[in-house]
Amino acid sequence: MATTTEPRLPLSRDRILHAALTLVDEGGIELLTMRKLGQELGFEAMSLYNHVANKDEVLDGILDLVLGESEPPSLIGDWDAAIRTSAVSVHGALRRHPWSCTLVMAPGRIRPARLRYMDLLLGRLREAGFSADTTYHAYHVLDGHIFGFSLWETSHIYTAEEAANLEAKFAHVITADAYPYLHEHAQQHFSEGPHREVSAFELGLDLILDGLKKIHDAA
Repeated sequence: MATTTEPRLPLSRDRILHAALTLVDEGGIELLTMRKLGQELGFEAMSLYNHVANKDEVLDGILDLVLGESEPPSLIGDWDAAIRTSAVSVHGALRRHPWSCTLVMAPGRIRPARLRYMDLLLGRLREAGFSADTTYHAYHVLDGHIFGFSLWETSHIYTAEEAANLEAKFAHVITADAYPYLHEHAQQHFSEGPHREVSAFELGLDLILDGLKKIHDAA
């Protein structure tokens, strides 16, 4: 009795980019090659070039997918609430795709969605009444917090085994006698409690926005 095989789904730029995003999310940006991507899709690497020019176009495309998961500051409502909602969404996208933070900030990969976000954030601050000089600094503080915190988080992603080894090393090196406050802090990293219910990113963001509101009201 003859066996039948299911036909392969046809290639498209969209399918290639979503496969690349999954590949990079699971294995890291270093894993992405056109050959590996072709294998994941069930095609020879050369077939991909009918839909994307090269690996650089794939990288730009998956960055666009990541940026598309965030929202720019809304033009409706209070300026601080709009900026907060946007910042949380950008951080969320970067957290879901840890590899993307460095790539988004690379000078050679400035995407249209990134430029639009930057312009809308600057515009939201200016239209709220901040001067050009204050907006200059406020923008950098906000952008620095969003991307700096997200980048910091990428260096604190551990497997269960890595976390256990780190906890054992900390217990040996960071003792309560030698470093009482650092020891207390380290213990919190490996324990459950109310501190787990607080988003450090959002806490820092709220501190920044509270400071900006004071400047805004004083002006």
